[in-house]
Amino acid sequence: MIEIDGSYGSGGGQILRTACALSTVTKKPCQVFNIRKSRPKPGLMPQHLLGIQALSQLCNGRLEGDSLGSEEIKFYPGETYKDRVSVNIPTAGSITLCLQSLLPVALFAPSPSQVLQNKIWEGKPVKIFFEGGGTDVPFSPTFDYFRYVFLKALEKMGAKVEVNILKRGYYPEGGGRAEVKIYPSKLKNLKLIERGQLKKILAISSTSEFLQKKKVAERQISGIKGILSSLKLPFETRIEYSKTNSPGSSICLIAEFEQVIFGSDGLGKLGKSAEEVGRECALRLLEEEKTKACVDRFLTDQILPYLALTNQKCQVKIPQLTLHAKTNVWIIQQFLKGKFEIKDNIIFWIPFE
Repeated sequence: MIEIDGSYGSGGGQILRTACALSTVTKKPCQVFNIRKSRPKPGLMPQHLLGIQALSQLCNGRLEGDSLGSEEIKFYPGETYKDRVSVNIPTAGSITLCLQSLLPVALFAPSPSQVLQNKIWEGKPVKIFFEGGGTDVPFSPTFDYFRYVFLKALEKMGAKVEVNILKRGYYPEGGGRAEVKIYPSKLKNLKLIERGQLKKILAISSTSEFLQKKKVAERQISGIKGILSSLKLPFETRIEYSKTNSPGSSICLIAEFEQVIFGSDGLGKLGKSAEEVGRECALRLLEEEKTKACVDRFLTDQILPYLALTNQKCQVKIPQLTLHAKTNVWIIQQFLKGKFEIKDNIIFWIPFE
């Protein structure tokens, strides 16, 4: 059993998500202790608990210590997989963070020739349905960033994932709904050293109908334009108002280069003008653009497990290695045979022979 100290590095829920996902893919049971030890409320919060329980359900695994506030769990991955999982999130827990555990496992589900619960897989996707939860909530990627930035990076590695957002969910009530289809895939190596010329920028401004009279979505776009107009590049906008349980707004900027896509996102907040939300998002994108990297700093952290799961040499030019990314590097090397190296802001995954 692989033992993981949950207080290592950034010490957050990411350690739990990555460890349990890699435990399932490698079929190596794991024990995670000191879960969120340094946080104001240590231990498992509802969204962490729901995430690992959904993962256990997907792979027919077994959990010990899976209760609210628990600072230690043991996870025993199963040998068979379900092809359909429903995740009910009664709070505004993040849907995209939950997917960080489920996605790598579903991608490495059994091949079409393997038997699954007395049925043949037949190359069908793993279907994950979310009822409740937050699509765009603090401390997690917005759903638009997830599907238009993160998933685009996985597509370059051969992954096929289809997503459909049925209802936006904002803090505090959540109430989001989404469906995700993940096709079992064999990932190929990734080499991103040059990003090419910037072709266009897409801005997606999403807001609940509660805020339509105040034109919050349009004002977020206005804030972005004030910053990005100097680039004199094709600039597309998409405005969306939808019925939600709680009022809220999100903004996502997607920068499309010849070879890569990266982005930035942000959320509306009481006391902060919609224009300022847009401006801050645009300034973050400009900061990422100046690094000349091929991924933004958040995407760096998120794709690391997938680089290692290719079991092939990979290299990606990154802006920096954040504490979150360093923590992910450490966890990955506990489960997979290989090592990460970084030189001149290029991170290498080198599998052991």
